[in-house]
Amino acid sequence: MTTDHPVQAWHALVADRSIEGLDALLADDVVFHSPIVHTPQQGRAVTKLYLSAAFQVLFNESFTYVREVASGDSAALEFTSEIDGVVLNGIDLIRFDAEGRIVDFKVMIRPLKAIQLVHGLMARMLESLKPS
Repeated sequence: MTTDHPVQAWHALVADRSIEGLDALLADDVVFHSPIVHTPQQGRAVTKLYLSAAFQVLFNESFTYVREVASGDSAALEFTSEIDGVVLNGIDLIRFDAEGRIVDFKVMIRPLKAIQLVHGLMARMLESLKPS
């Protein structure tokens, strides 16, 4: 993988835990595919909400990307994390536009026990992050 691939901007946000940086990185019409929610979520605001919750739920001290394939306008990032003693394994599939902004973000998580745990934690986090 080359160092000038647009996925490097995503890695920088993750390293800094920079939720604020999502505004510049997400395209206006970005589509987010949750491992839990059946329908794709469309738009920057809702995608930022989901990714902000994920930053707080998944990106703990144990979170690490363990494998990456990046080419052209796409990247596949395999990650692991441990939450409450449950080790989860997942994949972020990210597609970028010509300006390097994210236009499609899909998350897949396994095993079932991890999905169930993340579902509960994300639901609570999303509720707390929703504007009143």
